[in-house]
Amino acid sequence: MQQVSYFALTFPFTMGTARTTRLWTVPPAALAAYTAGEWSQPRQSRAQYTTSRTRYSNDSESGKSNAGKDDGSIWNNISQKLDEVKQTVGSAEWADVGNITDYIIPDWTRFLPATAKKLQRELSLSPGSLADDIWREAQDPDINPEILRDAKVRVSEDLCNEEQAFRRQRQRKVVKALSSYLKIPVEDIHPEDVPVIAVCGSGGGLRALVAGTGSYLAAQEAGLWDCITYTAGVSGSCWLQTLYHSSIAQQDFDKLVDHLKNRLGVHIAFPPAALNLLTTAPTNKYLLSGFVEKLKGDPGADFGLVDIYGLLLAARLLVPRGELGVSGFDFKLSNQRANLINGAHPLPIYTAVRHEIPVEALIQKDQTKKNPTPEQLAKESRHEAWFQWFEFTPYEFFCEELNAGIPTWSLGRHFNAGRSDVSADNLPIPELRIPGLMGVWGSAFCATLSHYYKEIRPLVSGLAGFSGIDSLIQGKNQDLIKVHPIDPAAIPNYVMGMKDQLPDSCPESIFRDEHLRLMDAGMSNNLPIYPLIRPGRDVDVIVAFDASADVKQENWLSVVDGYAKQRGIKGWPVGAGWPKHSSLKDTEKALREPNNITEGQLTDKLADAMDTSEPPPDDQEPKAGTDLGYCNVWVGTTAERTSNDEPPPSKRLFDSSYNETPSESEFHLMRPDAGIAVVYFPLIPNPSAPDIPPKPKTRPRAAAQSMRQDSSQTRDPELPLAPQPNSIDPEVDDFLSTWNFIYTPEQIDSVVGLAKANFLEGEEQTRRVIHAVYERKKSDRLRKEAAEHRKKMEGFVPL
Repeated sequence: MQQVSYFALTFPFTMGTARTTRLWTVPPAALAAYTAGEWSQPRQSRAQYTTSRTRYSNDSESGKSNAGKDDGSIWNNISQKLDEVKQTVGSAEWADVGNITDYIIPDWTRFLPATAKKLQRELSLSPGSLADDIWREAQDPDINPEILRDAKVRVSEDLCNEEQAFRRQRQRKVVKALSSYLKIPVEDIHPEDVPVIAVCGSGGGLRALVAGTGSYLAAQEAGLWDCITYTAGVSGSCWLQTLYHSSIAQQDFDKLVDHLKNRLGVHIAFPPAALNLLTTAPTNKYLLSGFVEKLKGDPGADFGLVDIYGLLLAARLLVPRGELGVSGFDFKLSNQRANLINGAHPLPIYTAVRHEIPVEALIQKDQTKKNPTPEQLAKESRHEAWFQWFEFTPYEFFCEELNAGIPTWSLGRHFNAGRSDVSADNLPIPELRIPGLMGVWGSAFCATLSHYYKEIRPLVSGLAGFSGIDSLIQGKNQDLIKVHPIDPAAIPNYVMGMKDQLPDSCPESIFRDEHLRLMDAGMSNNLPIYPLIRPGRDVDVIVAFDASADVKQENWLSVVDGYAKQRGIKGWPVGAGWPKHSSLKDTEKALREPNNITEGQLTDKLADAMDTSEPPPDDQEPKAGTDLGYCNVWVGTTAERTSNDEPPPSKRLFDSSYNETPSESEFHLMRPDAGIAVVYFPLIPNPSAPDIPPKPKTRPRAAAQSMRQDSSQTRDPELPLAPQPNSIDPEVDDFLSTWNFIYTPEQIDSVVGLAKANFLEGEEQTRRVIHAVYERKKSDRLRKEAAEHRKKMEGFVPL
């Protein structure tokens, strides 16, 4: 069947006086041949498995390779892809706005040639090599027992059985923690009254990892952490969750802070450090296992920068200080189930997205247009691209839009018609390793050209002629949002052959591509709200820690409005997030223009708007207090609407600019029709944050020696320390850039200190929100019990 490369989209456009007809293309991915036969049958016994595996191993040793492609071509392909990106985004038309290549190509790729060359020798797959040893262990069910298990696709909108069991166990665990947090006798707390609380962290690379660690540490110290049921992450916050559940941090954020101080002082791609870990025992086998298993077990997969990136991240983050205590437990996501037994810790949710660009469907649909022009494709698909969210938990890999998921331990294998698809060309391989997933979760460099331009726009805004060029680029934004200069990662597509079993809304393209192309979920929303408001999770309170680089420019909370409306989700606080500074005149204009309403109708609508949001008089701009602070609260409503009008924006609670007392805010939270409460902590400057206590100038001898072993450089004690927490501005300080991969221990202390100080600003407010939601749930339960009692009494007939 003719297939089109996922991102093979080209189009002409004019930028200044330059013109191009080839902005970006990628060769079609290699296709693997999958055949039916005995390998497609469920593996029922170890004996059957061993017999088949022995036969196939003998075939491989006799020269019948199953790899499907030359080993060296993998490395050549990676290098070629990098060269293609440099050529296509380094064209002359970008010269007027600076060299965009410098912004798109990650800085760590300059070390890639040396890294790839060294790894190619290590992974030669020749007998007796490290790769050969890894592949033999991958086929050993004693080491990887999941390869004996037959996996099925679960089609349902409900939570999987394992998560439902976890929720029941976690609810009982939270009762005691909530008693301590709210200072309520434990015997007075009914399990049904316990709020389902979720904490989420934003994307933002190492900034999100470090700041999120500080925020979560503050929540842990306040007693809030033990009350939550879910955590969710994007990008760097996914790395944070990974480390929290690892043997390194052992679910202790103080230990995690120490680990970051020991490991972030060296760039992830610093050649001596990275290559040493990837090519010497004992770390090399742990780090490279997933890469070799994908190389050998999934020959049709496309390898690229994301795969290398995941290796580099794991070498820096999943290796403890001293580099000897690496644990195999930390390299499989499903192993984190051990931390969830009896509801001991919150359930982590990791996220990634697939960018659906329905150009392929248009080509297949209209066979009369064998060679549609780029203009036709861009025009027809202009308003049709969207992101599909995929979630990873220790239990399941799931997509709500598909209503389908698979066990996490089966990630990496192929499926056909809802069952594991195993054949001589497609062997069962162990669960996809965490290094590969870390690359997917944090692959912000797979952004669209639109995202890249948004990132660099402030840096080039002062150039001569910028305004004219900027307007041209902004006018082409609908085209730029479809172009990804760097390939996203490839994960086997588990819904192949299931078109008739999934919702009609599923795009045609997803049933033709044998791999899902997944990338950083921050491409869609830098806060992982969507999985938390999925039906069945019934989250009552979301505590969001936002360390986004564009925290004030991009209102990630308000982006959820459209998602909630599309999904029919009740209770989301519409309009939450950073307010738009507008006067009453702007409000009047906004209300009048779309509806062409009469003066009488306008008066009524303005009265409703005044009653809902109480804006300032029309001759007065909003007060400074209307801007968001360190802790901001909104609550939605579950009340049925009686008109087709758009719902009014949710009012921010505990807001002194509206002269609203805390008791009035709590009244809103306790209303019977109150919905989801959102507590939002943005990472913003805090002049009142306390200073970090001074440290001894001399470093202990043992620590200094360890530091020298990990890096070719040690910090000069005479150099100035990082800024104090009260002087940090995430929008200004260079070291807080999303693209920075080096943090000194002093910088980590400063960022953690700022995050903790910001949480302390809203600690009491957060407690009051949770207390109010608890009281509401208690009242709801008592009201239902009373109604049921009355109903029974009314039906009681005395003898």
